Amino acid sequence: MYSLAQSARIKGSAGKPIPNPFKSLEKLEIDFRRGELSIVVAGPGTGKSLFALNLALHGSMPVLYWSADSNAATQLSRATAILTGDSVKDVKRALLEDKFQEYERTLADKWWVRFNYEAMPTPADMEADLEVYFEVFGCYPHMVIVDNCTNIDTGGATSAEEFSFGLEGVCEYLNDMARETEAHCLALHHTVGEYSDGLKPIPLSGVKGKIGRVPSLIMTIHREPDEPGMNRVLNLSPVKNREGFADASGNTYAKMELDSDTLRLSDYEDHSINF
Repeated sequence: MYSLAQSARIKGSAGKPIPNPFKSLEKLEIDFRRGELSIVVAGPGTGKSLFALNLALHGSMPVLYWSADSNAATQLSRATAILTGDSVKDVKRALLEDKFQEYERTLADKWWVRFNYEAMPTPADMEADLEVYFEVFGCYPHMVIVDNCTNIDTGGATSAEEFSFGLEGVCEYLNDMARETEAHCLALHHTVGEYSDGLKPIPLSGVKGKIGRVPSLIMTIHREPDEPGMNRVLNLSPVKNREGFADASGNTYAKMELDSDTLRLSDYEDHSINF
């Protein structure tokens, strides 16, 4: 047991925000704090993985990314485009034509960002990865990304009730992981079917499996209709936020622009917020 004074001395890095390039999220009091779990929820193809990757590549931050949803070629092409500002199409062409050497130095500078591409990692696999990371670098990652939490192999479920209970257990496991390692754990997740097209604000009730109890932060992402030749606009809604502003309806959101060529995500114009 610890007194309040002792708690201040033993807290370590828990509660410290990781680097965040998005000023519009700051305006909504959104921080990604070490030692805590956050969930980002969106329909398929909306852009949640690109949001996570942009966040992971920002700043000099140790990161471990479990990429169950995307293979090495996809993540390599995306990351290279984001880091260099080159078109992702040109990067993919260079990769396929074995002309990728020009990018290797840039990628080598991000040596502290590591990926695991297992399609269905188990908790034991994830723990082994964390211990290997610590053994190699002398610290745990400051951020871990789980893409996505339904890909964690917990033994399967035979009913909807077991599925929901399993997701709750996954959240508890990831929350414990964040506390033990003092990493921020960002898990990606899906919506219920009504919001799967990604074109309207997703409320807290739209999170698949109703797993809102454990995470300290839940953000949902919907997009504005795509227009030919235009960049995609993503809207990020804090529907649960223990440390700041939240609107469970999803109707308050920060607007962001996703460059269709470089896959870089940035604040929209003047860091605009929709209330």
